[in-house]
Amino acid sequence: MIEICDIHKQLGGLHILRGVSLAVRQGEVSVLLGPSGSGKTTLLRLINGLETFEQGRIRIGELELSPDNRDPRFLSSIRRRVGMVFQQFHLFPHLSVLQNVTEAPRRVLGMSREQADSMALELLRRVGMEDKRHARPETLSGGQQQRVAIVRALAMKPDVILFDEPTSALDPQMTAEVTSVMQDLAKSGQTMLVVTHAIEFARRVAHSVHVMQQGVIVESGPTDQVLKSPQQSATRTFLTQSRDDTAESTCFQ
Repeated sequence: MIEICDIHKQLGGLHILRGVSLAVRQGEVSVLLGPSGSGKTTLLRLINGLETFEQGRIRIGELELSPDNRDPRFLSSIRRRVGMVFQQFHLFPHLSVLQNVTEAPRRVLGMSREQADSMALELLRRVGMEDKRHARPETLSGGQQQRVAIVRALAMKPDVILFDEPTSALDPQMTAEVTSVMQDLAKSGQTMLVVTHAIEFARRVAHSVHVMQQGVIVESGPTDQVLKSPQQSATRTFLTQSRDDTAESTCFQ
């Protein structure tokens, strides 16, 4: 479903991504791990056409992004195929939950109001948010807002959904709510590429794990192999630090 080959990205004289290659199969949940600043979020933004790159290619299904292909109509086609869920939700504050979900299907996919509302209500029911359909985002908890953001992405019927640290701004209870929704999506066969620091989420849901450091992928493989028997010292160091950070956070809760 996604094939990334030899991607290079520079910004302000810095080489942010240095020859990144990976693949995500249809129906697979793939997780990107690594320390902050390693290029994970930048890679997601490239896949969705939100930023440019200098070298390499990105293929989503039969569509291929290259450094010299920035035609707005082509980028629109990419974004219809690739949904994105951001860390900070990015819901429209002046619209209700239902309107947030139906805006893009009506404007981009040409759905009627009745079609869009029916689909949106079904998706909101799926994540336990149907009763909040008339609420404004400001009245919702962080976990509820993120569930709406996921539904908004699903409403475009994407081939793949990109998640950028979807639970990092949430407390443990809200994290559990969002993680449960993502687990259900995984069981339904939704293709997902997830940037996260949540090792336990990766352990439970991901089919494959890619570990990034300083703009390169240092290790890739099946989840159990990478998390239980990492081959690279950079991966072992990251996992050890992540366990230490989790233990420290638990002590101070």
